[in-house]
Amino acid sequence: MRTNRTSLHLKKIYCFGFLFFSKNTVRAFFSDEADDLVFLRSASAAISKGFSENDKIACWGKRGELEAKKLASQFNSPIWRVEDGFVRSAGLGSDYSPPVSLAIDKSGIYYDASMPSDIENMLQYDDFNEELLNRAYRIKKLLVDQSISKYNLGCSLQNDFKEAIADRIVLLIPGQVEDDASIQKGTVDIKTNTDLIKSVRASHKEAFIIYKPHPDVVSGNRMGMVSPHITQQYCDLVLDDVSITECLALADEVHTMTSLVGLEALMRDCKVYCYGLPFYAGWGLTHDSHQLDRRTRKLTLDQLIAATYILYPRYINWQTEQFCTPELAIEQIASEIQRQGGKQSNKVGRFHRQLRKLMNMGRGIVKGLNTK
Repeated sequence: MRTNRTSLHLKKIYCFGFLFFSKNTVRAFFSDEADDLVFLRSASAAISKGFSENDKIACWGKRGELEAKKLASQFNSPIWRVEDGFVRSAGLGSDYSPPVSLAIDKSGIYYDASMPSDIENMLQYDDFNEELLNRAYRIKKLLVDQSISKYNLGCSLQNDFKEAIADRIVLLIPGQVEDDASIQKGTVDIKTNTDLIKSVRASHKEAFIIYKPHPDVVSGNRMGMVSPHITQQYCDLVLDDVSITECLALADEVHTMTSLVGLEALMRDCKVYCYGLPFYAGWGLTHDSHQLDRRTRKLTLDQLIAATYILYPRYINWQTEQFCTPELAIEQIASEIQRQGGKQSNKVGRFHRQLRKLMNMGRGIVKGLNTK
């Protein structure tokens, strides 16, 4: 059971932007926050269903933001923003794999640097006691030892690159989804994968540069593909369907706009250079191109991990449909990977991709039916 939150029982939460097959899944994550969730598409529909200033508003990403803001403005109500947690699943969210964790942020959202968020406030102001920090250290070790990341896809490395990278600094550039909110809300000057690659090469002419496209882009579900002409000119190696944890094992440094891979690299003792404003930058652990005046505290890695993986998200054990610890969620993902014979390839045919999505949609419809 989760112990780091106060149980609140509100009348209703009106939810915008959630896909129809995720409704039952979302209900499980909100089970300690409300007696009922109302899913709708417009502010006018919420008003017609009886929304009042005693109710709450929840919004998934950009999809429902416009209508949620209309309703919030009319009733002077806050918006709770919902997004995937940092250990998500053994598959892609864009393939509709159900999440084991979600962040429900009542101040902002972690990827939007334009305003404070719950996680930023935790990092700036919270006290982290010794017990919590020891637990954070153990979670870091568990993630690294089990080779767990946010999305757990990609094949194993088939070649030994030791000779190719001998005596050269190895830089890993994780690609991102270019229309993602984290790019729109968390970058300053460099906003595309191509521009990042060019910038890194310009300042590291002798380095061995590995480019790892985002798995959502490799899958064909999202935009952000880099032209082969660019990767051939500026990169030494492209690993499009290799597990990110294996890519990190090759790297001395990670250069990123806002990717969570930067945090995953810190846990593996890589130097991290941030060209945007991810939530984990600005605390003295990364090399940052830009600064946020709000972030004035110097943190340890264990403090960062404590907020990111313990305090901020909430986790569901789908075997019991109850809240669980991050440790259990990590172990369950590791067990699922083992049961399926390893991390799945992300480069599959169109028919296989659509079948995977349909199966996950079905799982999403069934999940959480008992939590209504």
